[in-house]
Order: sequence, then C-alpha cells, then structure tokens
Amino acid sequence: MTPANLNPNAAASLDAWHAMVASKDLSGLDGIVHPDASFRSPMAFKPYRSAQAVTLLLRTVLTVFEDFTYHRQFASADGLSVVLEFSARVGDKELKGVDLIQFDEAGLIADFEVMIRPLNGLQALGAEMGARLAHLLPAYKGG
Repeated sequence: MTPANLNPNAAASLDAWHAMVASKDLSGLDGIVHPDASFRSPMAFKPYRSAQAVTLLLRTVLTVFEDFTYHRQFASADGLSVVLEFSARVGDKELKGVDLIQFDEAGLIADFEVMIRPLNGLQALGAEMGARLAHLLPAYKGG
C-alpha cells in the first residue's frame, strides 16, 4: 500500500517498483530511475553514480536475496522520499534492512540507499555481491 502523502509521480514509480520486485522482473527498472541516480551501498563509503550503476546493483541484489519481503513503508513530509523495511536471506544468514528511496518531482528514483543488519548478514551479502560485481563496480564510484 502506497503512503497517502506520497507525490503522485513518486507513488506511480513506487507501485511499479513493488510490482517488479514481486514478479522478480526488473525489466521496467530503467523507466523509473533518473539518469544521474545514486546508489548508496551498506558496504561502500562512496555512492555508485548513474542509472546504469543503480539498475545493475538492484538487478543483481534481487538474484542474491532469498525470501525477500517488504514489511512496512513510510513517506517523508514532502512526499518525495520513502523508507521501505524488508527482510531477506543470503544463504543461511537472515537479515533485516531498509531501503531509503528519494524521488525527483517526475517520480524518478534519484537516490537509493540501503542499510542492513546484522553484521553477519551484511557480510554474506557483501561477499556474494562482490563475487558477482567487483570487476564492474569501480567504474561507477562517485564523490
């Protein structure tokens, strides 16, 4: 359920995001990510920059997570940001986390930040993502 105070364009993109995650088909992701979007990983100090980086990371993490489920969501007062609480597994490690998504006025994802606990779940995720993407990610590091 989309928060009532969310900007209508952001609400449409959030609904599309939820539908893509539920179907495990992110083929429409390019249509809701701003060209200059950033991804803030729980494993990296500096963000990854560009729509290409954001979509690469999100498409990959969806294949790493098992039993991924969103539980709660909250919207900011300005209607352009949401917090989505989730749980998932990576191998035998269970984790909890939040996605902090900031939209622009057109409803495109401008910034996607992820926070995860506990540490052993984050480490399992980092190891798996690193194994799949370490050779590609340095090109997307920003300041």
